[in-house]
Amino acid sequence: MNDLTNELIRDLDRKLKPQLGSRMSGKVLKFDGLTAHCDGFPARVGSICKISTGSSHIFAEVISFKDGLNQLVVFDLGAGIRAGDKVTLVEEGQMISVGEHHLGRVFDAMGEPLDGRPAPRANDTWPLYGKLVNPLERCHISSVLDVGVRSINGLLAIAKGQRVGIIAGSGVGKSVLLSMITKHSDADVIVVGLIGERSREVLEFVDRVFDAETRKKLCAVAVPADRSPLLRIRGANRATAIAEYYRDQGKNVLLIMDSLTRVAHARREIGLALGELPTSKGYPASVIALISGLIERAGMGTMLAKGSITGIYTVLADGDDTNDPVVDTARAILDGHVVLNREYSNMGIYPAIDVSQSVSRVMSDVVTREHNELANKLKQLISVYNENKDLILMGGYASGQDADLDEAYKKWPKILEFLKQDPSKMSKFGPSLEELKKLVKEG
Repeated sequence: MNDLTNELIRDLDRKLKPQLGSRMSGKVLKFDGLTAHCDGFPARVGSICKISTGSSHIFAEVISFKDGLNQLVVFDLGAGIRAGDKVTLVEEGQMISVGEHHLGRVFDAMGEPLDGRPAPRANDTWPLYGKLVNPLERCHISSVLDVGVRSINGLLAIAKGQRVGIIAGSGVGKSVLLSMITKHSDADVIVVGLIGERSREVLEFVDRVFDAETRKKLCAVAVPADRSPLLRIRGANRATAIAEYYRDQGKNVLLIMDSLTRVAHARREIGLALGELPTSKGYPASVIALISGLIERAGMGTMLAKGSITGIYTVLADGDDTNDPVVDTARAILDGHVVLNREYSNMGIYPAIDVSQSVSRVMSDVVTREHNELANKLKQLISVYNENKDLILMGGYASGQDADLDEAYKKWPKILEFLKQDPSKMSKFGPSLEELKKLVKEG
């Protein structure tokens, strides 16, 4: 009886397989260089498909289905796709492979190694778009993350589980600052997402940061500017998913995303291609949702895992416009922001952090009262000096009229020395606080 049943099952399977295969594939009906429309076979949004062009295969992702058709965005912008090419479902694309062997490696948006070494062994998987965390189950932010940069440790202390934006125009030194934080931070694991940047910058960052020490705790996902917008978004989600995996292992993770603006630009390209209505500077509403969702995935873990993701996201202020829609959105969601000043960089002050415009919203919760008072005092002196700088340069300043301005003028050379830091030098949290205390109290 069992043999007969098994034979019937095998016969039914042989008959159904061709029908199932035909239902999981279709043909290209329309292609505009970025998006392709094909027959509406069953596939979830986010599924990966293969388009057979005769001599090669092009991969694409399902982004919508409407009026009986599937709409896909291709990963290769130079794809030679023709009407009638076969489209086949490859995988649902919702899970990624990840494990301890990913550290010390560089991957693309699809998880393929870019460093010329074999693919790492990965025994675990994690959802590409993360797992929802009950906000009431998250741990409280309670401790400082030492980033090794004196001006940040002293004046804008970053906490484990905090989300911070680095807001800067082009060429102001954000890549150098990120390199410093990556090399000097005391995080257990560092995940870097290089999204939409120039290929040259990707190469320079990897050469600058990857050494014998950092390889033990660093993983990078690189998707340069010449890749498909969908790959750029997928790369940002992959980097965040890797960080979430390590957080679930109880690690204190530092996630660096360079840059959030390029991810927003990629979403704008796709949104406009889908026919979404543009709003300010051409950004559709889906861009705001993407930024919010991406940032909210970072932060403290649950009380069971006790890990954390400290997120540092660079936000490009086009033309030094800090009121750009992406800048405004990110600033509203993040737990603080560090603004880089072009005038400081022109003066040779690196990192060019404008302390007066920067803020850490959780600093007062994780540092001592004395540290907070010292930082506020130095910020006040910097602000007073900058407000009266023109008056001082014109020779209109006379000592004895304002005690704060007198103190700021006297200490200004030492303040500049405090703000400056050689990229190769590390300034740990303790020594940074001692230097701050000496500068404010002794001058």
